[in-house]
Amino acid sequence: MNTLETVFLSILGLLGGAVFLYYGAEGLVKGSASVAIRRGITPLVVGLTIVAFGTSSPELVVSVSAAIRGNAAIAFGNVIGSNICNIALILGISALITPIKVNLQLIKFDILIMIGVTLLLVIMILDSNLGRLDGVILFAGIIAYNIFTMKHAKEEKLNNDELIKRLQGKTWKDFFLILGGLVVLVIGANLFITGAIKIAKLLNVSDVIIGLSVVAIGTSLPELATSVVAAVKKQGDISIGNIVGSNIFNILCILGVAAIIQPIILTGANQVNHIDIGVFIIISIILLPLAWTKLELSRLEGAFLLFLYIGYMYYMYTYRLTEISHYLKGS
Repeated sequence: MNTLETVFLSILGLLGGAVFLYYGAEGLVKGSASVAIRRGITPLVVGLTIVAFGTSSPELVVSVSAAIRGNAAIAFGNVIGSNICNIALILGISALITPIKVNLQLIKFDILIMIGVTLLLVIMILDSNLGRLDGVILFAGIIAYNIFTMKHAKEEKLNNDELIKRLQGKTWKDFFLILGGLVVLVIGANLFITGAIKIAKLLNVSDVIIGLSVVAIGTSLPELATSVVAAVKKQGDISIGNIVGSNIFNILCILGVAAIIQPIILTGANQVNHIDIGVFIIISIILLPLAWTKLELSRLEGAFLLFLYIGYMYYMYTYRLTEISHYLKGS
């Protein structure tokens, strides 16, 4: 197969993956919103758990595979890049399409938890190493977070008897939509990632850059599709809950499991520099004041987040790529 054929098939994979992602996301949002109403669980909790963990499954598959193959640094870059992408790119695009209403509970608890686990991870990697003990601590964190969230969901039921009555007898359809949506999302993500990585390798882009950018964007496509569709359908709690829940899941579960399988060493060409970490922290923290103002992410705030992401990608493919190329030549 020549280079032109490879590029054509890769682009075809990208486009096919995008179509799968859209329809998978639509099914996932419809099913999860209906389950939330029928069970009396708020859509926010569903967004923070079922939808968030479901749309993070590509990150989990990619990161665990990388760790098993002894290339755990890609897993780290994937999570850092995905979390930046989730907030700056995905919430930016979603808010540009339609302003997103923000639940006060999300601000008071879940966004603070996301910021807290972000800072915890930064402390853990100060020695350029994320060991197995660190992984166990992170994984224990996701178990504790899930227990608390589901316990809180039982205490805070949705009060809408008319809607619940109207939806009775259709439970199997909702679970079919959720399961089918997740399967289609994973297929779409795999098609997109395969195509993107082939193109990146043809352009001689290093693994760490692939992890922080192409793979990060590719594995975040389910979150993008789900959050955009939820925003269009005025399911703001699912839209933003999906992102916050995914970011918490990415750090605690995905990096936890990856580090347990294979300790992550962040040195040499695989190092994540201060600017990458700085952007990672700032993007996580900046969501709090943006969400707090009028309890809404406005179009202007969405444009601001999108501008930050474009700036980071520009830095990534100019200064960061040059820096790593110099290192590889000198080693």
